[in-house]
Amino acid sequence: MWSRSRLRPLKRAGARTLECCWRLAIRAITAVARPSADRWSSHGGQSVLIVAPHPDDEAIGCVGTTLLHVDSGDRVCVAIATDGRRSKVIDDPEAMSQQRRREAGDAAQLMQIERLEWIGLAEGNWSMSALTHRLIHLIDELLPAIIYAPSRIDFHPEHFKVAHALALALADLEQRGRRASRVRIYPVQVPLTAFISNLVADVSALTSRCEAILRAYVSQSGSMERAWRLRRYSASWHGMASQAEEFLELSVPQYIALHRAPPAAWPAVFRGMRNSPMSDPLAYLAGTHERRRISATL
Repeated sequence: MWSRSRLRPLKRAGARTLECCWRLAIRAITAVARPSADRWSSHGGQSVLIVAPHPDDEAIGCVGTTLLHVDSGDRVCVAIATDGRRSKVIDDPEAMSQQRRREAGDAAQLMQIERLEWIGLAEGNWSMSALTHRLIHLIDELLPAIIYAPSRIDFHPEHFKVAHALALALADLEQRGRRASRVRIYPVQVPLTAFISNLVADVSALTSRCEAILRAYVSQSGSMERAWRLRRYSASWHGMASQAEEFLELSVPQYIALHRAPPAAWPAVFRGMRNSPMSDPLAYLAGTHERRRISATL
């Protein structure tokens, strides 16, 4: 009888082969019609805010692009909205919260960002007004040129709530004439897909640095392989070497319009990447109509 230890290499080899098949399929599609998207760039000296629903979402969604901003001389602040205490890796929620805060600090050091803002509301038990208030004050202080944000192209209720709180904060600031320039939606496990993303960053040269940062989230290592597959698929879509990060860049009024309604009104149609690449195409196909509808409104 085969032991689990002997089966693991076979499973890993099978997963690599399957992913390779999906990437070949993507290249076949893009040989006919390559999606168009602007290439990421920065002239340096900008204030950049990354809003993460949980500790590790900022790394999963845009770690390579964060490094590009830092290397370009931009001032980057990462704001962690909730403390991630509901992760089941540790049974004690308080201990889990402390662990994830340590991991966020380690990741921030490796990214060499200017500031880590630990808002750290108790995951699953926080009010919309509390986060909105904190985000209003933070954005008013930083006046960021760019905000990287979660969105309704997701399935996680906490991500929905954070996107809604950010929209409310931005709406409040807009009314007072205090405005960030642009919002860039980043994916967390749910692909934006190349047909709605309009900005892409080639992070192939940063693979080893990204790996070190993602490894800082020791407690969340089980979800990281999905993030790597998403980057590799994005590179295949856009004809880049090995790793790419996709974004949907919006004006502030566009982001507010998409997220100002309560999350209960948002269609629950999207599907995240799973541990096995077997169902990866479903993550791209689920919610196609909603992605097209969103794109048509922009």
